[in-house]
This record gives sequence, structure tokens and C-alpha cells, in this order.
Amino acid sequence: MVNNYFTIIKKPLVTENTFDLIEDQNKIVFIVDRKANKYQIKEAIEKLYNVQVAKVNTLINTEGTKKAFVKLHHDYSAADLAIKLGIF
Repeated sequence: MVNNYFTIIKKPLVTENTFDLIEDQNKIVFIVDRKANKYQIKEAIEKLYNVQVAKVNTLINTEGTKKAFVKLHHDYSAADLAIKLGIF
């Protein structure tokens, strides 16, 4: 089951805009498997990073990759998770 989580969550997305989302909206952005749904993404994030997810929004960009905008529960900090992932 754990290997399945790593196939769903490919990598965190690091751009200037994602830093703003981390700081302002407590959201962190990941590149995910295109076939994964929001419930699978939420479960994978919660199990892999030991946080509680409040909401997941997804989009498929023009390059065909799927992005997941993950809003963390107010008890958890996206900045702390970004530091753990090596983004900050």
C-alpha cells in the first residue's frame, strides 16, 4: 500500500507562486499521477507526511501533467511541511 502512495504523489512543485500559496493560504502544490482522484491524493498526503488535509483541488495543465493544490488543516503548517520536503 505504501508504494502506491509514492506512485500517486510524484513530487512537490516549486515556483514563485507556490511559495505565495504556502505562506498566504497554507497550501502546498504537488505533481500527481494523472489517474489519481482527490480522495486518493488526500489519503496519500496524510499517510506519507503525517498531516491532516482540509481540501484538495486538482487541475491538468496544457502539458498534460496533473497538479494537486493541497490545503492543510489549520492545525498544520504548509511551511513546516515545505521545510521537511526541502523546499524552503
